[in-house]
Amino acid sequence: MDTATLSRPLRKPSSFHRAKRRIVRGLQIFALLLVLVYTLFPYYWAFVSSTKQGAALYHSALVPALDFTYYRQLIDNPIFMGSLLNSAYVAVCTTFLSLVIGVSAAYALGRIEFPQRRAVLMIVLMISIFPQVVVLSGMFELINWFGLFNRPSALILTYLLSTVPFTTWILTTFIREFPRELEEAAIIDGCSHFRILTKILLPLMGPSLASTGILAFILAWNEFLFALTFTLTDENRTVPVAIGLIAGTSRYEYPFGQIMAASVTVTLPLIAVVLVFQRRIVAGLTAGAVKG
Repeated sequence: MDTATLSRPLRKPSSFHRAKRRIVRGLQIFALLLVLVYTLFPYYWAFVSSTKQGAALYHSALVPALDFTYYRQLIDNPIFMGSLLNSAYVAVCTTFLSLVIGVSAAYALGRIEFPQRRAVLMIVLMISIFPQVVVLSGMFELINWFGLFNRPSALILTYLLSTVPFTTWILTTFIREFPRELEEAAIIDGCSHFRILTKILLPLMGPSLASTGILAFILAWNEFLFALTFTLTDENRTVPVAIGLIAGTSRYEYPFGQIMAASVTVTLPLIAVVLVFQRRIVAGLTAGAVKG
C-alpha cells in the first residue's frame, strides 16, 4: 500500500452528515422557538391578565379565563374610544405628511448634486437621534405661538420633528439604489424633476414607502411624552396617555386588568396594519440587498 493512500483522510459515512444536518436543524428550530417565546409571551400574558378578575389576577395560570368584562368596559367608555380615534387621526396625518416631506427631501439629497449635501444628511441624522426632552421646552413655546396647545394638530407638528428626519434618511438610501438611466431618459424627453419624482420614482417606491410609513406610523402611535405635555383634556388625548391615566376605584387599587385590556386593544390596529402591508414591508426592507 503506497504512502499516498495511507495519508488520504478517511471519508465519513453519509449517515454522519445526515445526523449532523438534523442536529443543526434541530438547534435552529429550538433557537427560533426560543426567540418566538421570548417576544410573544409578554403579549400573551397581557391577554391572559386582561381576561381575569379580582384575585385571579395574582394567580400564575397561563390559561386565559375568557372573561371579557374589561374589553366591554373599554368599548362603552367614550373617553377611551375618543382617544383611540385621536391616535388614529394623529398617526395617519403624521405618516402622510412625513412621507410627502421625506420623499421630496430624499429625492433632493439622493439625486441632486450640491456642495452641502453630505452635511445636510449628517444634520438630518443628528436631528433624528435627539432626545425628546431636549426639544420639549422649545416645542412648547412654538405650540403656544401657533395657538395649537391642547389640540391634536399640535401632536402632528411635534411628531414630524422625529418622523421627517427618519423617513428622509431611509428614503434617501432607497432612491440612491435606482439606476440613473431612468432619470436621464426622462430628462432627455423633457421631464422636470417633479415629474420624474411623481411619474417614475414613486411608482417604483411602493415597498419602501410602505415599510417606512409603517415605522413612522408605529412611532407616532406609541409616542407618550409629547402627547402628555401638549394635551390637557380627555377629549384631545391619545391612547398611550389615556392608558397611563387609567385609575382604580380607590387610591390603593391598581387597575392591572384594565390596563392590560387597553394595551391589547391598542396593539390590534398595529397588528392589522402590519398584516395588510406585510409583503410590501418585506420587499421594502430587502430592496437593494441584491444587485445585478
